[in-house]
Amino acid sequence: MKLNCVVVDDSSIQRMIIAKLVNNHPNLHLIGDFSNAIEAKSCMSIHTVDLIFLDIEMPVISGFDFLDGLKVKPQIIFVTSKAEYALKAFDYDATDYLQKPIALDRFNASVRRAVDQYLYKNDNREEEGEHIFIKSNLKKLKVFTSKIKWIEAFGDYVRVVTEDDSNLVLSTMKSFENDLSKKKFVRVHKSYIINIDKVERFNSKFAEIGITKIPLSRNKKEDLVKALSYG
Repeated sequence: MKLNCVVVDDSSIQRMIIAKLVNNHPNLHLIGDFSNAIEAKSCMSIHTVDLIFLDIEMPVISGFDFLDGLKVKPQIIFVTSKAEYALKAFDYDATDYLQKPIALDRFNASVRRAVDQYLYKNDNREEEGEHIFIKSNLKKLKVFTSKIKWIEAFGDYVRVVTEDDSNLVLSTMKSFENDLSKKKFVRVHKSYIINIDKVERFNSKFAEIGITKIPLSRNKKEDLVKALSYG
């Protein structure tokens, strides 16, 4: 995984130094380096940028003015020789603030922070995006699939058990199975579909989710083993 980066600094020497650090880092991809904010903004209108290494004191448009003009702000690592801007920099929700000259270990620590923030933000987006709607007690409920523990056949209904509660839904197991991700949910028994992320341990007869033992059909155990190995 690489973050797309731009470097904005009016000093050609500093741009070269930062660009070299970016190019040598396994988690960064340099889109371009620019001497002013106007050129950088033009690039960002075409390319997706995840992270900006940004000088503050630049002619015509300062680093802060540049950020004020952006509708969508990527992560920002300020790079400057002045310490007095640090407080204002974090008003802009900066990922980090590096002082010149840049030490390699300090640069790497900043990048780790940026990568962690990127992963956290995108993991949360993915979790929010993965959901289904179920109809229970004449109400339509939004259920995040990451919170589903298992689905159980219950006569003409299925029981959807989540981390928060359980609901009866008028549906067949087959129909419900088709609405779920094949990567995360496995039919392990004619009466059970389980979320493999919730499985704590299993043997030849049961998969355990918390204190609940879910029965495994003999011919379905292999499906669970494969799903867990790929998951």
